[in-house]
Amino acid sequence: MPCTIMVGLDGSPESRAAAEWAAREAELRGLPVKLVHAWEPIPEHLAESTHRGAETLQHWTERSEMGVPPAEGWGRIPREAAEGLRLRHPGVEVTTEQLTGLPSETLARAAQDAELLVLGSRRLGGIGGFLVGSVGLAVVAHTERPVVLVHAGEQAADEHEMDPAGIPSAATAFRPVVLGLDVAGADEALIGFAFEAAARRSVPLRVVHVWNPPPYYAYGMALEPAVEREMAKGDATLLSEVLRPWRHKYPDVEVVEQSQYGSPSLLLIDASHEASLVVVGRRVRRSSVGAHIGTVTHAVLHHSTAPVAVVAHD
Repeated sequence: MPCTIMVGLDGSPESRAAAEWAAREAELRGLPVKLVHAWEPIPEHLAESTHRGAETLQHWTERSEMGVPPAEGWGRIPREAAEGLRLRHPGVEVTTEQLTGLPSETLARAAQDAELLVLGSRRLGGIGGFLVGSVGLAVVAHTERPVVLVHAGEQAADEHEMDPAGIPSAATAFRPVVLGLDVAGADEALIGFAFEAAARRSVPLRVVHVWNPPPYYAYGMALEPAVEREMAKGDATLLSEVLRPWRHKYPDVEVVEQSQYGSPSLLLIDASHEASLVVVGRRVRRSSVGAHIGTVTHAVLHHSTAPVAVVAHD
């Protein structure tokens, strides 16, 4: 069975943007796209109730971000989306699958056989951010496959440089790929994903590493300039050491190293304005308290202006 790029589809603007992004990525990778429409049926006790009324049914069908449309119309969403993708991307094989169950669990299970899972996130009006709903966060936290979040309104031109006249265009070069990297926990899956993404797009890879002083400096002990310079130099050297074998493996990828003191989430969000894709990691924690995304990744998911790829790693 060939690897696929899977899309969680519900007919919303954000899921349609995710499907378009997936089709463009499929063209770069030479892979098929599978549109997965997962919905949770109305519980039997509500379906059989003679007092449920239209508002009760509407509340139940709208309570999941990944969509719970009326049963008679649930096949229309993936079918029409697939037909549109085939017209706009004739070289991409597009298939559909309809699954029943809790959307977050259903998509996480389905993604196990995918190369990549793509989901949509909504714009938050007026505050410059995005909203990754509970379904999206749950899927990111529980699947060990890479997940890409794409916000509503994302266009192909948004991932490319402006043309010489300053007009958005999908015919120009891609913007750089940005990788958020903690050198203390550098993982091959995370770094490899970012280098592959940059190689496919023929763009530089900007690696953002943020360092901070030891904990005891946080309690009112200001860093002396000489100490700060020495710490910065040491972290920059460590970053170069981590990336050296990857530079040899991908000689055609220009690597821009950024080792800086500050907030990792703020620096990555700022870098997203000039990126085609932001790549961040999520450490897999198999424990009784459940899965976690991490504060930096969580912040980047909500506020990046570019699509965000979350790569799970040990």
